[in-house]
Amino acid sequence: MEDALLLGVEGVKKTILHGGTSELPKFITGTKVTFHFRTQLCNDERTVLDDSKKVGIPMELVIGNMFKMEVWETLLSSMRIGEVAEFWCDIIHTGMYPIVAKSLRRIAEGKDPVDWHIHTCGIANMFAYHTLGYEDLDELQKEPQPLYFVLELLKVEQPSEYNRESWALNDEERLKAVPVLHGQGNKLYKMGRYEEATLKYKEAIICIKNVQTKEKSWEAPWLKLEKMALTLTLNYCQCLLRMEEYYEVIEHTSDIINQHPGVMKAFYLRGKAHVEVWNEEEAKRDFEKVLELDPGMKKAVRKELAVLNMRMEEKKEEDKLKYKGMLAHTDAPLAFPPKEMDIRVTLHHLFK
Repeated sequence: MEDALLLGVEGVKKTILHGGTSELPKFITGTKVTFHFRTQLCNDERTVLDDSKKVGIPMELVIGNMFKMEVWETLLSSMRIGEVAEFWCDIIHTGMYPIVAKSLRRIAEGKDPVDWHIHTCGIANMFAYHTLGYEDLDELQKEPQPLYFVLELLKVEQPSEYNRESWALNDEERLKAVPVLHGQGNKLYKMGRYEEATLKYKEAIICIKNVQTKEKSWEAPWLKLEKMALTLTLNYCQCLLRMEEYYEVIEHTSDIINQHPGVMKAFYLRGKAHVEVWNEEEAKRDFEKVLELDPGMKKAVRKELAVLNMRMEEKKEEDKLKYKGMLAHTDAPLAFPPKEMDIRVTLHHLFK
């Protein structure tokens, strides 16, 4: 094994566990790198936090795309294809690991890696959350410490050698992609292909959120991006309504309202979702707020309230039928189960 300080990088120590093949690859902006990683604590047990091999999904990153774990770009750029190396990294390089690990774990669990419907305010607001949802990551976030990263470089692709998905774009490319994805989503919505439309809107939202985290909260550039994301999220909710995902609509619109209580359409869509799940009082409150924010919506609100009344009448009739059915069932004569019948017959013979 070779043990040496990684030249020119403070707080990093590299140990080559298995040598790679051929020459050192060319790493330029836009190069896509595929690799396996294992993260371990620097304790006596070398406790494993994450292991992509156990999950069965290798990691991918694009050089120069401001990946939160910037040190990984440096580490990988020192490796050959097929090489396995262990890197000790001091806390100056590991502070963002809990956030990165949370996203990676969510992917492995089949969940959305980005809570894009929650309005985060960039790095400065990161620590406002009480938990990341994983106890070991919460501890690491509270008390950052050095970590070991064992990396295995699998593949290196130059920008011209692969089709770049939105996650692999730089910020300028992401912003250019947003109106294209927005337009595609609108077209799919008009065609009645709602689920496909949600994927386009969601991809556009994630592009915006990735750029927005680098802006200062509530300043002009951040607000411009926030307005774009709001429009797309409302379109997303419109699709969910058509797909009858009413509780998800309520969740997303409530997130918007909590951050931006003056967005009329969020109240309108939430009100419509409440109607569909028979939340009468909540629906009425939302439609009252719609009229307060935009009196011009009077006709639309009157129509929705009529639908609400109809839905509530239908619910009452359904409940009556269920209640009658229950009464009819309880009025039926009770039959002895076989075991009880046996007991009754036995007792009859005993006291005959």
